[in-house]
Amino acid sequence: MTEQIANIERAATSAIQRAGTTQALEDVRIQYLGRKAELPNLLRGVAQLPPEERAATGKAANQARQRLEAALEHKAGELAATELDARLAEDRVDITLPGDPLPSIGRLHLMTRTRREIEDVFVGLGFNVAEGPEIESVYYNFDALNHASTHPSRLETDTFYIEPDPAHPAPPDIFDPSTRLLRVHTSPAQIHAMESQPPPIYIIVPGRVYRPDSDATHTPQFHQIEGLAVDEDVTLADLKGTLLTFARAIFGPEREVRLRPHFFPFTEPSVEVDVSCFNCTQGITADGQRCPLCKGTAWIEILGSGMVDPNVFDHVADHGYDPEKVQGFAFGMGIERIAMLKHGVPDLRLFYDNDIRFLEQF
Repeated sequence: MTEQIANIERAATSAIQRAGTTQALEDVRIQYLGRKAELPNLLRGVAQLPPEERAATGKAANQARQRLEAALEHKAGELAATELDARLAEDRVDITLPGDPLPSIGRLHLMTRTRREIEDVFVGLGFNVAEGPEIESVYYNFDALNHASTHPSRLETDTFYIEPDPAHPAPPDIFDPSTRLLRVHTSPAQIHAMESQPPPIYIIVPGRVYRPDSDATHTPQFHQIEGLAVDEDVTLADLKGTLLTFARAIFGPEREVRLRPHFFPFTEPSVEVDVSCFNCTQGITADGQRCPLCKGTAWIEILGSGMVDPNVFDHVADHGYDPEKVQGFAFGMGIERIAMLKHGVPDLRLFYDNDIRFLEQF
C-alpha cells in the first residue's frame, strides 16, 4: 500500500510541475486531492485495513497529502506572479495620461463665442474677416470717415487721445490728422482695407474699441463688428437682405428687420436697424405682461448702418473707388449688445467681472 501511495505522490508532483496556468494547477489538485481522487479515498479506507497496516498506511498517506498541498501552494504562488506580470505587460495603464472623462479646463468666453457666431454668419454670406490697428490717427478715425471738425466725438470727453511725449504732456491737437488715439469704432479699418485692395470688397472687421464711458450699458473697452460691401449696383435693399439673414441666423428664423432713418457721418442715407422682438408677441409676453426686453414696442434696436457716403470714397478714389462707379453699404454693431439681447444679460459689466458663476452659465 505504501508503494502505491509513493507512486501517486510521484505522479502528482510531476503533474504539478508541468502545470502552466492556475487553472491547469487547479485541475491537478482536483485530480489528486479532490473528493473522488485516489489518495483521499485511501485515507478514508484506512479503517478497513488489517490492524498491522493501518498505522503505516495512514502515516504515509497523510505525509504524501501534506507534501502535495505544499507543492500546490508553492506552484500557485509562482503561477500567480507570472500571470500578474503578463497582465501588467498586456494591460499597461499609463498613469501620466489624464483621466477619462477629461477634467473641465474651461470654455470659450461668451464674448468670443458670440463674435465667432457672428463671423460665421457673414463668412457664409461671402464676407472676409479683416483686422485693423487699435491705435489710430485722427485722419483714419475721423477725417477719412467724413466726421466734421465740430463733431462731438472728437472731444477729449469722448475719445482717448495718446500723448506724444508723456514727459511733456500737452493738450492733444484734435484737428491734427496725425494725432494718435485709441479708435472709437472699427470703421477706420474700412479705409485701410480699401487702400489695400480695389473693389469689389466684402469684409467684416471685429475688434476692440475704446470710449470714456462706464455704466451698466457702457464700458471703456468693448467690442464691435464692422461690415463693408462695395461693388457695382449695391443698393439699400442688399443691405436689408444681408441684415435680415444675419438677424434670423442669430435670433431665430421668424425674425423681421426694419430700417429707420438716422444720421451717421460716413453713410448717406443712414439707417438704424431693429429686429422683431424674440421675447414676446406684439410687445406682450406669454404671461400677458409688457415685454421688458423691447419695452412693449415689439422691436429691438441692434445696429446702425447705411450706404457709404461718396465723401468717404473720395479719400480712396486713387485706389479704384470712384464714387461715380461704385457704391456700397456699411454697418456696425456691438458684440456685447448682441450677446446681452440673445442671452438676457442685464449688465454689460458682467462680461468683464470674471465671476465664474456667471461665466459657467454659457
